[in-house]
Parts: sequence; structure tokens; C-alpha cells
Amino acid sequence: MKPGPAPESVITYSSLNVAIRYDRGGEPGCAAPSPHPGGGGRQMNEPVGKQAGTDPARIRVFLLDDHEVVRRGLKGLLEAEADIDVVGEAGTSESALGRIKALQPDVALLDIRLPDGDGVSLCREIRSALPGTACLMLTAYSDDQALMGAIMAGAAGYVMKQTSGPELVGAVRTVAAGQSTLDAHTAQRVMKRLRERISGVDPVAALSGQEKRVLDLIGEGMTNREIAEHMFLSEKTAKNYVSSLLSKLGMQRRSQAAAFVARLAGAAGE
Repeated sequence: MKPGPAPESVITYSSLNVAIRYDRGGEPGCAAPSPHPGGGGRQMNEPVGKQAGTDPARIRVFLLDDHEVVRRGLKGLLEAEADIDVVGEAGTSESALGRIKALQPDVALLDIRLPDGDGVSLCREIRSALPGTACLMLTAYSDDQALMGAIMAGAAGYVMKQTSGPELVGAVRTVAAGQSTLDAHTAQRVMKRLRERISGVDPVAALSGQEKRVLDLIGEGMTNREIAEHMFLSEKTAKNYVSSLLSKLGMQRRSQAAAFVARLAGAAGE
């Protein structure tokens, strides 16, 4: 009697169900077959210039999450849709940026918390370099500060990992069409935080002592590396401070922070 097919193994990570099916040899494979079988299809992480015959009607997505099992599940979920291609993926912020610039996807699905940085900082860099790429933030945590930071960095949407598959696919299609996924409740939370900032007497009061020092050094024209050396920090830590203070001040770029410091200095001198 021939043995029946191997049962499907389901792994749950932050309420994201990732189905991994096993072939006859017992090796795990992605839950959904690639829409580009054989040698003629698109290769993962292949620069956009090499992708001849790209269908403009299809949504090209890049995935960034430090957990491989989550990336597999997301890839299977998205590529099961007829109009979506996952063209690349990465597990760290550093490796993602260069690939995203080369691939120029329609949507970058970014995990907010990463081992070498954060998705908000990366979103800011992507939006600066590639205005045509929509950033959709993915997180397992409901964090107003992260939400505010993502929106101020230019993100088009914010999706919880606990969301259902159809909702995630719908969010990808929404931001690819140039729209926002913010619902009315989330928009109210954002507006409340903005009103609190506007009504505050001193926006710098929200910054920590270290962030205030970093802000002063940005005003002096220092780069992240120079700030790190001056404050005896790693460059990554300095970069995180810059990202955090920009989010708290409601800014997207260092140049805005430098101009803000100049305005404060001018007001103090009057």
C-alpha cells in the first residue's frame, strides 16, 4: 500500500500562519508555487534592468523581515495572487536598501523592528531615493510612536502581523495604487498626536538628553559617523538616535533638523 501525502505543517509566528508543504523528498517548500516556473521566470533579487518583458499591470513587491519563516509565508501568500510578484527579499536593513534601489519595486513591505536598525529609517531613505516606491510597514506591536514615525517618514500604510491574509493582500494593492491604508481610528490617533505636538510649548522637550546632543551636532553639520566618533557611540547607535529624534520632531530629513536648530539659534539670539 502506497503511503498517503505528507500532512501539511503549519508554523505560527505572531499570529501569522505560515504553511510549509513538504515534497516527496521531505524538503520544505513554499506554500504557493512560483508563478514563474523553470529557467525563464524572474529571479529573486534580480535588478530591474534585467527583467525584460515586465508586465506593468503586475504589482512588484520587496519583502524585508528578519525571520525567514515569515518571509516564506508572505511570499507564498502574495504570489498566490495573479497580479502580484515578489521580486526580492532581505533579512536586514543594510542588505535591503541596495537591493530595493536596484529592483525599484512598486511596494516595499518593511518590518519595523530589525536586528541592524529599524524599518522607519529605511522607509525614509527609500522614499527619498525612490518616490515611486510605496512603503507598507509590518509589525507585531501596536505602538503609537512607531506609527507616527512611519507616517512622518512617508509610509503609505501600517499593517499588524496579526492581520488576515486577504487584508494584507488588500493593503498591498491599496498602497500600490497610490492610496493610504490608514483607517479612521488610526487617522484620529495620528491627528491627536499632531495636535499635542503643535500645542506643546517646546518640541525639543520630548527628546532625551542624548537625542538633544545629537540634534545639536546635526546642527553643526556632522554626519552620523562624525556624531558617533564625537559621542563615543557606534555608527548604528548614532543613526538610531537620528531616526528617533526626527520621528519625535515630525521631520523626514536631517536637513529639516539642521534648519530647525538654526531657527532655534536665531530665536535665542534675538
